[in-house]
Amino acid sequence: MSTLTRRTLLLAGVAGVTAFSVAASARPGDPFTLGVASGDPAPDGVVLWTRLAVEPLAEDGLGGMPARPIEVDWQVADDERFTRIVQRGSTTARPEEAHSVHVELVGLEPGREYFYRFRALSHLSRTGRTRTTPPPGSLQVPLTMAFASCAQYEHGYFTAYRRLAEDEPDLVLHLGDYTYEYESGIHVAPSGNVRQVEGPTTVTLAGYRRRQAQYKTDPDLQEAHAVAPWAVIWDDHEIDNNWAGLLPDKPQPNFPARRAAAIQAYYENMPLRRSSRLYRRIGWGALATFHMLDTRQYRTDQACGDGLQLCPERLEPERTMLGAAQEEWLFNGFRGSRARWDVLGQQVFFSQYDYIPGEVDKFLLDAWDGYAADRDRVVAGLADVRNPVVLTGDVHAAWGAEVKQRWDDPSSKTLATELVTTSITAGGDGSEEYDETPLWLRENPHVKYFNNRRGYTLTRFTPDELRTDFRGLDYVTRPGSPVHTKASFAVEDRVPGLHRL
Repeated sequence: MSTLTRRTLLLAGVAGVTAFSVAASARPGDPFTLGVASGDPAPDGVVLWTRLAVEPLAEDGLGGMPARPIEVDWQVADDERFTRIVQRGSTTARPEEAHSVHVELVGLEPGREYFYRFRALSHLSRTGRTRTTPPPGSLQVPLTMAFASCAQYEHGYFTAYRRLAEDEPDLVLHLGDYTYEYESGIHVAPSGNVRQVEGPTTVTLAGYRRRQAQYKTDPDLQEAHAVAPWAVIWDDHEIDNNWAGLLPDKPQPNFPARRAAAIQAYYENMPLRRSSRLYRRIGWGALATFHMLDTRQYRTDQACGDGLQLCPERLEPERTMLGAAQEEWLFNGFRGSRARWDVLGQQVFFSQYDYIPGEVDKFLLDAWDGYAADRDRVVAGLADVRNPVVLTGDVHAAWGAEVKQRWDDPSSKTLATELVTTSITAGGDGSEEYDETPLWLRENPHVKYFNNRRGYTLTRFTPDELRTDFRGLDYVTRPGSPVHTKASFAVEDRVPGLHRL
């Protein structure tokens, strides 16, 4: 496999310019200010993405582009210098979709690395690297996958994205809170905010497009998108804090219209296939299947007014996180799975977690603790797969937990493993390392690890083992932090539970 470093990416961006008949792109009028991305890989293809924007922060959200369609050419090669082009074509970036481009490639070879780029308005984009998944029956191709969540632009610099790119994963999962909706100064980190976002709190299509564009101009985020295909799902802040279905967290006029605007902007700015739903499956040969869940759009409203509290209502059997159709889809996927590892890519803390030591129990009702019966149904469904793993974001810290058959009985059977990634920046620098057995962890003995630094999580899947490295940064309130592996765990084939390395 070729090693794609920052230098080779830059070389690939200018190599073969004569053949692609464009001028150098680093000059005024460059429409590729938001970078490139790929996503949702399959054995024969992948989605290629870019969005044209000569003025990314234009107040109307349209990136300074003319109100007319723009032709965009694209190339795919199996070498970074584009001497062996395997596919090429043209598509149209339309103003009604903020001049975004989604090329759904087919006809590529399985299990291969590819390079891609775009051309428009006499400019050439940077080069991205992507890959197709292995053939459906292949078990012996390992997978290095990184996952991340919660990138609050104001709270810090996106160094974690750059460090993630330097680890050169085969696949990246983003588990939500890719952007935050607040205007500057509303959501303040304990250490203070170090950057500002443009514009008011996002409620309109123009506002969401502009916010997405500001995030995409970040060079560290662009590096992470260019290094590997992504699979993305939203949580709440891409739209509105703690929204549920068609209901906002706090009363506001016409939330359904706001939600629709945010969803449109999300699609325009992500490497997604054109589909009527976000929940979907991505396979990695016979090694792993990723069941990407939507835990926002179909849930019932949070119990007891949301928040952290004692709440008997959370146990009501009709309460649902996934909705009936998504539940059926998930359980059918479990029953039909032949993968060595079945992985839930989802947003909020799955394991039971009592936040208050002592006899009084208090749970976070926006997480699965507020939908206990639905979680019990999912836990029962995990029995249908060989090696179930739950991946989680949202809570701004790294956690490792064992999913129990009965949460209040530490001796009950361990059915699965939950890995929770910390935030990219949300919460600021974080604190020094905690003792791993304070009172509030002893209250929850199935929780085996906690770390409060910012960063991401790196995993490696093989037929015999899943290895997890929790990667943490020293700081995010200034750029350039090194990254360290804070802890490593292994999950063995057919032996659910965490084993510290």
